Amino acid sequence: MDDLPGFLRTRIEQDQHAYAYIAQVFGGEALLDSHLPMLDLIDMLARRQMAMDPADRRSAGLSYALRVLAQAYDEHPGYREEWRP
Repeated sequence: MDDLPGFLRTRIEQDQHAYAYIAQVFGGEALLDSHLPMLDLIDMLARRQMAMDPADRRSAGLSYALRVLAQAYDEHPGYREEWRP
């Protein structure tokens, strides 16, 4: 997993800033209302993975979920092919 949770948290933070900018400039509360809660939940999962003991039996499932979610950023230069599920 290496840096996957950190990678996701950084992408999510950038997305949140972008959505806030779009809403400020163009309006778009519907977009924000639908996407920001999802970004917050993904960030929560990434933080939990970072704090979780690798021996925790839930770790494998959470790792897989983060790998699936990270595919949304597979064209980003920081994405690593080994993260692909």
